[in-house]
Amino acid sequence: MNQYTSGNDFSRSDCQVIFKPKKSGTLKINVESKVELLYGTSIKQLANDTLSTLNINSGEIIINDNGAVPFVLKSRIEAAVIKSSMSNKSAAPDIIQKVIQKTKRDRFRRSRLYIPGNQPKLMLNAGIHNADGIILDLEDSVSPDEKISARIIVRNALRVLNFYESEKMVRINQGNIGYKDLEYIVPENVNLILLPKIEEAEDIYRIEDKIAEIKKNIGIRKEILLMPIIESAKGILNSYNIAQSSKNIAALAIGLEDYTADLGIERTSNDSESLFARMMLINAAKAAGIQAIDTVYSDVSDEEGLRLSVREAKSLGFEGKGCIHPRQISIINQEFAPSLSEIEHAKKIILAFDKAKRDGIGVVSIGSKMIDPPVVKRAEKTVELAINSKLLPKNWKSKVK
Repeated sequence: MNQYTSGNDFSRSDCQVIFKPKKSGTLKINVESKVELLYGTSIKQLANDTLSTLNINSGEIIINDNGAVPFVLKSRIEAAVIKSSMSNKSAAPDIIQKVIQKTKRDRFRRSRLYIPGNQPKLMLNAGIHNADGIILDLEDSVSPDEKISARIIVRNALRVLNFYESEKMVRINQGNIGYKDLEYIVPENVNLILLPKIEEAEDIYRIEDKIAEIKKNIGIRKEILLMPIIESAKGILNSYNIAQSSKNIAALAIGLEDYTADLGIERTSNDSESLFARMMLINAAKAAGIQAIDTVYSDVSDEEGLRLSVREAKSLGFEGKGCIHPRQISIINQEFAPSLSEIEHAKKIILAFDKAKRDGIGVVSIGSKMIDPPVVKRAEKTVELAINSKLLPKNWKSKVK
């Protein structure tokens, strides 16, 4: 008898589901769980309801549970059944967040935490880490045999999990697998989709056409932002065309592991071999009026190296960096925060501009330096970031004597 499996991780908050299909006969549900005494009956009922939704009424389901929450159990059951090709229906959770979290094109994206899409145990409390964004990853961190499971888990997580103030992001796969990912992700509560290995504007056009088709088919109208990831020499040379190819693009990100592999060179700790690519991407993003986001720092144990990497990224013009571990988040947020001298200078610019407006003066200056609108806008952004970083109170103007 053929069998189809979803999940091979027996750690806390996950499970393994094995489906042995039969075209006729009875349906058997076997549960082995550490919480079977308390929840065994509930798990069997959930499995039965999920299989009924999928039109499965024969065969055998084996659930090896280690404390998985209901949406994970449903995801694993659905994935095992989908792999068997016995059903093409959905068993998505009924509970959907009533408040759809909105986002802004220019919101802060200093820290973005990657979470493998097939590891729901890491998703459950991800929002408490205070990352600007949570990336549920369907691409490189998920093995080929877990792609289907990850897609279903991420869809369900978008429906039921609360990530608090973090922007909800998903990184899809390339090509046809990525188009299939979109069918599961676009209808859900997602703010931004990361697009890996983008090399030309035509890649964006094709993805946007697919997103528009999905929206039309299910009758939804909502904004979903995009973040192309540039990871090749060709992509770097086309980065400006990519950056301005869609009004939905909020940022460009760079991926240096694949970029250095494309060049046939080793990536070093200071990324000096990629300075040209990083500056090209930053200039392309700034010219298009969007954010530039730096690559991840892969040595989780090297906190000082991470600090130095973020400081360099900030000095070049990057506005954020990817995280592969929660311990990196606070360091990245701290280092992207403005310095005290930057905050004081920004406050002076804003106060001088406010006074000039009150006095009806068209020219603003601080000392011998003239202040133009772009400088004022940058100062306002600095103050906003200082407030967000809790380095400045919201009512700071009222405390100025």
